[in-house]
Amino acid sequence: MHFKTRMDRWFDGINYLLLTVISLCMIFPLLYIFSVSFSTTSDFVQKTIVLWPSKWDLGAYEYIFGTETFSRALIVSACLTVVITVFNLLMTSTMAFATIHPFAGHKLVIRMIVFTLLFSPGLIPSYLMVKNLHLIDSYAALILPGAISTFNLIVIRQFFQGLPKEVFEAARIDGANELQIFTKIAVALSKPALAAFALFYAVDAWNAYFNVILYINDTTKWTIQVVLRQMVIVSPPDNNLLSSLLRDPPPPQTVQMAAVLVATLPILIIYPFLQKHFAKGVMLGSVKG
Repeated sequence: MHFKTRMDRWFDGINYLLLTVISLCMIFPLLYIFSVSFSTTSDFVQKTIVLWPSKWDLGAYEYIFGTETFSRALIVSACLTVVITVFNLLMTSTMAFATIHPFAGHKLVIRMIVFTLLFSPGLIPSYLMVKNLHLIDSYAALILPGAISTFNLIVIRQFFQGLPKEVFEAARIDGANELQIFTKIAVALSKPALAAFALFYAVDAWNAYFNVILYINDTTKWTIQVVLRQMVIVSPPDNNLLSSLLRDPPPPQTVQMAAVLVATLPILIIYPFLQKHFAKGVMLGSVKG
């Protein structure tokens, strides 16, 4: 039996204290956003909001969900996140699987992959490439240029290399082709790692706004993050507009907080379900690499 020394107990206590403080620092802003978004006009004006609204009011949510721009942007972001996550994961995993087997020019391909990790083309060449491919103002401009993350590709490739080669050889002896080996063996044994990188891709796709501003000029194609930026920073909700839509209009600040909460909520909901796969997948990939 292992007995902790006094120094170990002090170390554990300090760790728990630091983690508690950090957790509270992260939870407090979310709690404040939640409180403000559900607060009444009088509560907000009188500055009586601390961590919980005294009276619940849904006016801010009635406004944002009654606004066609916000609802459309929410649907666009959800669809884009699903498409980008599936497409990027498919492209990354298939290329990672293809590069674990020697072929003509195998080393050259690996060096080119590593080169893209070390040297980025920059913003202007990327924009010119998208423009010359006539992808401006299309969702393809948000999907195709970032189809494969070099870092994710290298880690998934290392994970595939750590799988037992005997299983692949046995499958080939039994007559399985490469596609069957990939789908029924490589993917089946790599679900934790793939789930972790699916989470990476999903979070990046949901939070993306710079590429949308850069490549999408049509405001009807904007994602939720760009609309949120417009509401919070560029053009906050107008009091006159709120008064025309709602009998008892909420302050623009509560509308902003409601928009922030709605834009953040999907990732907060999804993450707990993928957390165990996230931790397991990243650790397996790093150990086997």
